[in-house]
Amino acid sequence: MLTNIENKDQDFIEKIVFINRVAKVVKGGRRFSFSALAVVGDGAGKVGFGLGKAKEVPDALRKATEKARKAMIEVPMVGTTIPHEVVGHFGAGRVLLKPAPPGTGVIAGAVVRAIMEAAGINDVLTKCIGTNNPHNVLRATFEGLQELRDSVFRSSLRGVDITGTKKSKAA
Repeated sequence: MLTNIENKDQDFIEKIVFINRVAKVVKGGRRFSFSALAVVGDGAGKVGFGLGKAKEVPDALRKATEKARKAMIEVPMVGTTIPHEVVGHFGAGRVLLKPAPPGTGVIAGAVVRAIMEAAGINDVLTKCIGTNNPHNVLRATFEGLQELRDSVFRSSLRGVDITGTKKSKAA
C-alpha cells in the first residue's frame, strides 16, 4: 500500500502509508469515504505525517500530504543513522529504534521504513512491539524521533564543551 511520489518543485519525498475505505450505512445504502495516511520528508532530516479524509481517494491523498508538510519535525542524525537507541510509545504501540553501522540499511516494517526513507535515515534497526496498526506505529515512531538528542544539544544543556572541558561563565 506504499507509493512513492516525488514533487519536483520542492524536492520532498512523499510516501502514502495507508489508505482506508470507511462505509457509513444510511437509509438508502452505504456511503463510502476514504482516509489516507501520508509521510513527507526532505531526505535530509526533516519529516512529517498527515491524515487526510475525503469522499474521493485523490482528495484524501492531497489533504494528507498538505498536513504532513505543515507538521514537519527536525530529526537529529549522526552520518546516516540516529544518535542513540530510543523507544517511542503511542497507544498500544511501541517502536524500538536502534542506530546501525553504515551499510546496514533500513531494517524496518512498511510504515517505519517509509518514515526513515523520507527523513533520509539510511542505516537503522527497528522493531514494532505491541500493535501493527499503521496509525499507532506511525505516531509511536514520531514520538521516538522527537525524543532523539544529539551530542551537541546534550553538551549545551550540561554546560560542557564537546571535548569535555567546562565552559566558563564569562564566555
